[in-house]
Amino acid sequence: MLKSIDAGVLHISFDEAGPTDGWPVILLHGFPYDIHAYSEIIPMLSAAGARVITPYLRGFGPTRFLDEQTPRSGQQAAIAHDLLALMDALNVGSAHLVGYDWGGRAACVVAALWPERVQSLVSIGSYAIQDIASAMKPAKPEDEFPYWYQYYFHSERGRNALIEDRGALCHLLWEQWSPSWQFTEETFEQSAASFENPDFVDVVIHSYRHRFGLVAGDPAYSQTELALAKLPSIGVPTIGVDGGDDGLTRAGTSAHTSHFSGSYLYRKIDGAGHNLPQEMPREVVDLILQLKGRTSGSGS
Repeated sequence: MLKSIDAGVLHISFDEAGPTDGWPVILLHGFPYDIHAYSEIIPMLSAAGARVITPYLRGFGPTRFLDEQTPRSGQQAAIAHDLLALMDALNVGSAHLVGYDWGGRAACVVAALWPERVQSLVSIGSYAIQDIASAMKPAKPEDEFPYWYQYYFHSERGRNALIEDRGALCHLLWEQWSPSWQFTEETFEQSAASFENPDFVDVVIHSYRHRFGLVAGDPAYSQTELALAKLPSIGVPTIGVDGGDDGLTRAGTSAHTSHFSGSYLYRKIDGAGHNLPQEMPREVVDLILQLKGRTSGSGS
């Protein structure tokens, strides 16, 4: 059921399913996707007794800023604080977090800096905290070229493309990042409706410029960004996972082990790309339940 609540600087829209006293799990989508990525996962987790909360991130779908003066930041600290604010507003003391792309980054930040709020973490893309200080160090050319869209968004030409034809641009990213996923146009359009949020362009552009140190962040999150600059380790029980056909992070993230100081497992799911929850929902649910079974307690 779609609900909404004031949380921090946002009026957040979110889907809530399952028993209200169930074990809490929060599912976090990425760019350019939305909560439909978890459409098949939500009922499976609900049937397993979970209270499933799936929010639209800032700049997506019906989620809105409460104040016109709030910077439309897309930086990693902002999205993490949105997650904390939502948990506070819903009286969720701690939860099992699942995320990929932007959502995985928010989950990783909260797990690293506020571990008492996280019972377990399934991070698609493993350690997603950005090393902004090293952003100008180039990767191998074959690893750089999938990030063309990020460099595009550094220019006003790229911003204008996102304004004028965001549907086509995001459709291309879906195709490139999930080359083995034969999604339908109806499936894409379900999520593409979320890109019409009035703050979508500003939040996206800020995100991809801030992560390269090209623009300043929202001062409200400066202390959090300072903490993240140290690349804090994650100590909560975690499964890091990649899609074997991910066209964005082609080298995978199996080398991220050193960023995890607690119980950590790595998995790769062959036949799936970047949008793993929507491409292989059953396999993602199995990972969530496996990790939940290894952690004690299910308090809220």
